[in-house]
Amino acid sequence: MMDKAKIKQMPGLEDGRKADEPCTIVIFGASGDLTVRKLIPALYHLYIDGQMPDSFRVVGFARREKTDESWREEMRTGIEKYSRTCNVNHSQWQAFSGNLFYHRGDLTDAVAYDALSRRLAKFEDNRLASNLVFYLAISPSLFGEVVDQLHTAKLLKCYEEGDAQWQRVVVEKPFGHDLKSAQLLNNHLIRHAQEQQIFRIDHYLGKETVQNIMMFRFSNAIFEQLWNREAIDHIQITVSEDIGVGSRGGYFEEVGTLRDMMQNHLLQIMSLVAMEPPPSLEAEDIRNEKVKLLKSIRKMTPEVVAKNVVRGQYFAGTVNEDSRNGYRQEERVAPESNVETFVAMKLFVDNWRWSDVPFYLRTGKNLPHRASEVRVQFRPTPNVLFAAQDNLDLHANALTLRLQPDEGISLRFNGKVPGNSIETRPVRMHFGYDAEFGAYTPEAYERLLLEAMAGDATLFIRRDEVETAWQIVDSIREGWGAIPLCNREFYAAGTWGPVAADDLLKVDNHVWHIPVPAN
Repeated sequence: MMDKAKIKQMPGLEDGRKADEPCTIVIFGASGDLTVRKLIPALYHLYIDGQMPDSFRVVGFARREKTDESWREEMRTGIEKYSRTCNVNHSQWQAFSGNLFYHRGDLTDAVAYDALSRRLAKFEDNRLASNLVFYLAISPSLFGEVVDQLHTAKLLKCYEEGDAQWQRVVVEKPFGHDLKSAQLLNNHLIRHAQEQQIFRIDHYLGKETVQNIMMFRFSNAIFEQLWNREAIDHIQITVSEDIGVGSRGGYFEEVGTLRDMMQNHLLQIMSLVAMEPPPSLEAEDIRNEKVKLLKSIRKMTPEVVAKNVVRGQYFAGTVNEDSRNGYRQEERVAPESNVETFVAMKLFVDNWRWSDVPFYLRTGKNLPHRASEVRVQFRPTPNVLFAAQDNLDLHANALTLRLQPDEGISLRFNGKVPGNSIETRPVRMHFGYDAEFGAYTPEAYERLLLEAMAGDATLFIRRDEVETAWQIVDSIREGWGAIPLCNREFYAAGTWGPVAADDLLKVDNHVWHIPVPAN
C-alpha cells in the first residue's frame, strides 16, 4: 500500500490542486494512430482552454524519418480531422506548435535515449528536463524495454520523499493478457519507478459520465439511500460497438472480447457503480474501495461460468444498412476460429450492500449501434393500491446513466395519463450534459492527460486493480477451456447478440434493456 504521507508531498497532489509546474511530455509511438487521433488533439484543447502549464514541451519519439516541422504539420492535420472541434485557430496553433518537437530513434537503441537526454537538457528551463511524463503509446511488449532504457539514460528514477523533480510513466491497455503476464509487467515497471509513478490508463475512466457516477451517488441522498439490495432489483451494464474487428483480426484472434473489453472497461465501470463510499476523495481512498469491490465478486468456478457466462461470435449480417462479413471471414482470422466477439455475464457481489443482486454485463461487436450505459432497475412497486384496476401496468422505476454517446442521466417513473380513468404510463426525466451546461463535453484523454501532469492518480488503475480483474477473467477463460461455440452462441451482425444472452436473463424473468440510439 502506498504511503499517504509520501503522496501528499508529491508535487501536484495537494488537495486536488492541479499541477502547474513546467514539464515535458515524451510520447513514445509518435507516428501511431493514438498520438494523432487522441493525444495531440487533447493537448491542443488543453492549451487553448488555458489548462496547460505556462511552460511545457511535447516530444514525439518514433523510428520514422521526420523533422519537427513535418511532424507538426501531421499533428495539425490530425487535429483538423479528429479533434472535438475540427478547427484550428492559426495564431493559437502557432503558439502551441512551437512546443512540439520530434525525436527520431529506435525504442531499443540506447544511443537514441542518450540523444533524447541531451535534447531535453537544451530546453531553457531545467525543469523541462527533469519533470517528465513518459507516455507509452506503443505495444505492451515494449513497455519494459522502454522503462529500462529510460532508467539507463538517467531519465527515470524512483521517486523519493523530498524530490523536487518528478517523472511519471503512462501506459496504455492492454496491460498484460492474463494474471501472470500482468504481474510480470508490473514487476518490471517498478524496478525503476514507484507504484505512484505508474499511470495505467483506461480511457473510459476519463469520460464525464463515468466520473459523475461518484458525484451522482454520494452527493444525492435520494439516490444513495436507495443504492442497495433493498431497493435495487438488478443492474445492467452495456457497452455495444457497431463495428466489427476490421483490420484488427490478427490482434483479436489473440485477445477476444473478454480480455479486450470486459477485463478493463466494464469491470471498472462496475466497480464505480457498486463500491462503498470512500472516506475521502483522495486517489488512494477511491482506488481502495474499487479493489474491495472487485475482490467481493463471487468466485467464478467452472460451474458458475457454465451457468452465468455467455460467449458469442458474429456471422454475416447488416449494420446500419451496411453489409458485414462474419468474423471468420475477416482478415487474418482462422476459418474455424472459436474467439468470442461478444460476452454477457451475470455477476454477484458478496457483501451486505449487494447480496443476491445480479449485475448483468455485456459487450460485443457488430451490434445495432454504438452505446455505453448503466441501467439501474429498481424493485417493482407493490400493486396493492391498484389491484382492483383492470389492465393497470405499473413499470418498475429505472435509472439510466448514459456514458456514450449523448452523455447524460435518465430516470423512468410512472405518471397518470390525463383523463377520467386511472391509467398510467412510464415517463422520463432526462439530464443531458450538452443541454444543461451548454458546452461540448471534453474528450476523455483531455482529462486523463491533465491528471497525469498533475500527478493525480484517481482516474488511473492501480496494480492490485489490474491483477484482481485478471483473476476474474482468467477464471472465466479456464471455465470455457477448449469447449467450442455452440449454435445458440452465434449471432447475426446487426442484432443484439446470441439467443443464449437473452436466456441468461430470462431465467430471472428479466430482459436486456436496449440502449437508445444517438440523437
